[in-house]
Amino acid sequence: MKLLSIFGATALVAYAFSATAAEPATMKNPISVHVLNLQTGIPTAGVSVELDQNLNGKWITLATGVTDASGRISALYPAGKQAEQGTYKVVFKTGDYYASVKQKTFFPEIPVIFTLDNTSQHYHIPLLLSPYGYSTYRGN
Repeated sequence: MKLLSIFGATALVAYAFSATAAEPATMKNPISVHVLNLQTGIPTAGVSVELDQNLNGKWITLATGVTDASGRISALYPAGKQAEQGTYKVVFKTGDYYASVKQKTFFPEIPVIFTLDNTSQHYHIPLLLSPYGYSTYRGN
């Protein structure tokens, strides 16, 4: 019985390792965002988002997207491009969003600047949003 338990545990560990090793790090998109409305508590669909990279002191736009019905962009980094260490900026175009729902906002854009220092990790950036305030953090 003990041998069967050891065999089962070994098989489980081998399966878990093969499942994570099956997809190379280059295939996983390293950056995602999620926008939640602090007033209503629901996801915010329709927010345009821009991803920029700082190269030699200049911001270069890498990708753009729009949050889906769940308030997410699950793959913001350009598909097929290897993640690079460096300084990035996610710009949430909140002024455009609030204009589309006929509301005023104090923040026409919300830039979130961060350092991508480990290309094998995932960087998730949630934005908790209201017309006159916001909060963000590194999610998972």
